[in-house]
Amino acid sequence: MALSDSSTFLKRGLHRMSLRRWMRAAKGARSAKIARLRAQRAEARKLKTQLDRLIHVADERLALPMVGSTAFDKPYDADWAWRPELWRGPLPVPGMSTVANKSMLGGEVTLFHDCRHSELTLRQVRNRREADLAPYGLRLDVFRFDGSFLSVVVDLPEEAARDLRLKHLIRVQTIVEMEKPLEIFARLNIKHGPNTEQIVRELPLSQQEIAVEFDLAYSKLNEKRVEKIWLDLIFEGPEMNQVTLRDLTMSRRPRAEL
Repeated sequence: MALSDSSTFLKRGLHRMSLRRWMRAAKGARSAKIARLRAQRAEARKLKTQLDRLIHVADERLALPMVGSTAFDKPYDADWAWRPELWRGPLPVPGMSTVANKSMLGGEVTLFHDCRHSELTLRQVRNRREADLAPYGLRLDVFRFDGSFLSVVVDLPEEAARDLRLKHLIRVQTIVEMEKPLEIFARLNIKHGPNTEQIVRELPLSQQEIAVEFDLAYSKLNEKRVEKIWLDLIFEGPEMNQVTLRDLTMSRRPRAEL
């Protein structure tokens, strides 16, 4: 028998012995002496902690879609495409409650509002549906809302602004779930020099594919001075609602020449 085969056989034997031991302990727990039962409980709790850690990580890595996925449907001629970090992988801090104005979740997403008393929660959730391409989603819970505006701002990377031209179309695609209907507007902001160009589109939430495009040809963009781009998702009438953005992706492509 090869050395590796012998090692595998030995590990399996030890695993079966350990399993039988804990099966006997569980079966005899009601009649075991108190001192022995106390010792078994302490040992079992240590073992359970490690097993729970293993199961948690395994569920995370093996669940669909895979963590870190950047796969999504993008135009064939796109010269830039991107899914923000919040929708790609786990964040160090997955959520917060009583969210204050300008609170960040991760390094790219910020919540803005003017509520006097925040009754808002913001958290990252794991997508587990086979239809989802993004590993994670963003969930916003709104209870009583005494403010006049609520928006989620996503900062785009430098690559989005690099070589940006008036001929470009910028596309935003998302998957939205909500408890009750509301309006969501997407506003693209492009800082160029001292000015900021803003283009607003309403998300077609009644359609199966939720996507909007921003045509920069109709803007007053100064191509030579583009510095930064960010996206506002503005929620109208959000009180007593739960909104989940299962995915958010963006891409850029040149308009077809006429």
